Amino acid sequence: MTDYANLLLDLDADGILTVTVNRPAALNALNQATIEELARAVQYAIGTPAVRGVLLTGAGPKAFVAGADISEFSALTETTGHTLSTRGQHVFSRFESCSKPVIAAVNGFALGAGCELAMACHLRVAAENARFGQPEVNLGIIPGYGGTQRLTHLIGKGRALELLLTADMVNAAEAHRLGLVNHVVAPDQLIEFSKTLLKKILTKGPLAVGYVIDAANAALDPARRGYEVEATHFAACCVTEDFVEGPAAFLAKRPAVFQGK
Repeated sequence: MTDYANLLLDLDADGILTVTVNRPAALNALNQATIEELARAVQYAIGTPAVRGVLLTGAGPKAFVAGADISEFSALTETTGHTLSTRGQHVFSRFESCSKPVIAAVNGFALGAGCELAMACHLRVAAENARFGQPEVNLGIIPGYGGTQRLTHLIGKGRALELLLTADMVNAAEAHRLGLVNHVVAPDQLIEFSKTLLKKILTKGPLAVGYVIDAANAALDPARRGYEVEATHFAACCVTEDFVEGPAAFLAKRPAVFQGK
């Protein structure tokens, strides 16, 4: 986990992998090298049994991710722009489709690509000083890493279009009111609160958690039949050892001990 130039990875005893975007001098802006490291990090999380959940945050007190690295945009063509956009979409979708819970701990500016990355996580906890926005139209371009889609799904078309078209930035309290974030906490409580939330999820059946994530994603994917996905996953849970343990623990009035089997 040390072979990263722009990320810090830390796996604790609870199985929580903390991934920190570590470019504080650039307000953690996402250049292409960092996006490729994020691809490797999420693949590590998915493929490593010891990782039970992921916490994603930014280094320093100012920014989660303040946007894409604009210095890389000047030479874009229609072809390379399409490639850049689809690559970013693919990497961010890996976080969204991860069967292990992923929480964004937003510690400051989450603008452009940073807002898009936060929205790709399953839940978002914001520090009181966090700021959110999709300011791409200020540059004569649009969000390219899923921002037009996920923001619309999260807060509704009308409110999403207002933020996308005006490039307005909203504070943490407004982001919470809009439904963009799940919780707002004091900056010094951000990581502890996020880990506590993640640990609560990790007490649940891990197979069921993964199926819930996939079924919820299917609800927003026109290429998939969400209700059928839900029924299929429900049926799959019925033949797991976790489903034997869950009702037995409930009836015995004791905490369930799930094995992910």
